[in-house]
Amino acid sequence: MKILITLSVLLLTSCFDSDNAQAKEIESIALGKAVFDKNCVSCHGKGAKGTVRNWKKTLPNGKYPAPPLNGTAHAWHHSPKLLLSTINDGGKRLGGWMPEFKDKLSDQEKQALLDYLHSLWPKDIQQKYNARFK
Repeated sequence: MKILITLSVLLLTSCFDSDNAQAKEIESIALGKAVFDKNCVSCHGKGAKGTVRNWKKTLPNGKYPAPPLNGTAHAWHHSPKLLLSTINDGGKRLGGWMPEFKDKLSDQEKQALLDYLHSLWPKDIQQKYNARFK
């Protein structure tokens, strides 16, 4: 009987942990969307779809436009560490014009931003990314 009670408690606890983790993920994605809408949408477009048809073609000023971040460009090929580095340090060192957000966003906001972008990617891209980096 004690074993049955112990197993039941463990099972219920794991259900609550799973629900709690899912709630935290949803909360983080919502925060990430808010951060994106406030800081990134003007360059990366609504829903991170980009603002130009061909993001690989230079603009008249010789710089590349901000790429889409919704899984249709290359962001998902990069590790979380590199993505955070780009958020922190911007794109100027790479010849881009993205400003740095190191001191403008909290660590929680940066992670939430990554969680939001991940949520926009197609399921097959998410799976490839997760297999490679998580």
